[in-house]
Amino acid sequence: MTKTESQKQRVNLGKQHPANYAALLALSSAVEEATAAAGLDPLLVELLKIRTSQINGCAFCLRMHTHDALKKGENPDRIAVLPAWQETGYFSEADRAALRLTEAIARVSEGHVSDADYNAAAAVLSADQVSAVAWLTTLMSAFNRVAITSRYHVGRS
Repeated sequence: MTKTESQKQRVNLGKQHPANYAALLALSSAVEEATAAAGLDPLLVELLKIRTSQINGCAFCLRMHTHDALKKGENPDRIAVLPAWQETGYFSEADRAALRLTEAIARVSEGHVSDADYNAAAAVLSADQVSAVAWLTTLMSAFNRVAITSRYHVGRS
């Protein structure tokens, strides 16, 4: 598969404004530290990145974070059923709370983060964990938008 005309013509946002991209990378480091400090399971963190990228339709981030999750030891079955997580027994109560909040934040344009979604997460997760999940979803949504807008190449060259 070759790059389409639009892929050839797109500006790579990270290269066009490297200081902005560096700031996003710095935020990424801070968010990773916050997720660890909040005690979120590193495998769950990868699943939240994948779920945000699924919702936003970012193939580049999906590929990257699926590979990362597998390298860290994530069960391929959990990745496979992630879009239908509510229908499975693969996820703990904390996983479900984090996934529900992640989905609400990623879909903010569809009706904001409801009190029901927020309260369900807050009933299971600590304040630090709720904040870390929110920042992680916000960060991933930003990375998704950079990759999608720049049309980062995914697949064979």
